[in-house]
Amino acid sequence: MTSLEMRDNPLFTRNGFETVGKWDIPLVKKQNFNLTDIQLVACSDTRANDSEENKKRGVHFFVDDFRFEGIYNAPERSLQKYSQYAFLLTPDFSLYSDMNYWRQLENVAKNRWVGAFWQHYGLTVIPTISWSDEKSFDFCFDGIESHSTVAIGTIGCKHAKKEFLKGYFAMIRKIEPEKVICFGSPFPEMNNDTISVDYLLSRKVVR
Repeated sequence: MTSLEMRDNPLFTRNGFETVGKWDIPLVKKQNFNLTDIQLVACSDTRANDSEENKKRGVHFFVDDFRFEGIYNAPERSLQKYSQYAFLLTPDFSLYSDMNYWRQLENVAKNRWVGAFWQHYGLTVIPTISWSDEKSFDFCFDGIESHSTVAIGTIGCKHAKKEFLKGYFAMIRKIEPEKVICFGSPFPEMNNDTISVDYLLSRKVVR
């Protein structure tokens, strides 16, 4: 492939979708769907031609990053498999406070790019939001339309409750989400518009 062909490759430039904010992060647009019975399946438990029962669920990515790096590096390979499910949470690429901020910013952008890619192909998408420390608030809530339903995770956050809630309330102020899907047990201080999803139930797939 020549350098000119590389520049024309959308997977190199990644500039095919609408962006927002000073970092030009891809925009995941608000979508409306039924929130009365939220059930999730882990991406690592998905299969091609899955059972009809599992297809009624959404797919979450609250697992180790190496299990889903391919959906960013080669997104079309898994498009057909993921399109069979009711909805998708955007991939939860990790944000840790000991990461350099360029890596954190990159992971936020990858999260939103994949969401925009899926929406481009007609899939229903819920943006997953994560944060590290207060410095990450400068970019970690970008790329999401106001009043969208969003997803967060509390697994592993019990030891850092104060820091987690600081980011949670910053997210509420910035996005004003319609609903918050919480993967794991919510803290008592969190808003009533939180839909809790049990981790263990997400692993009980039907085969």
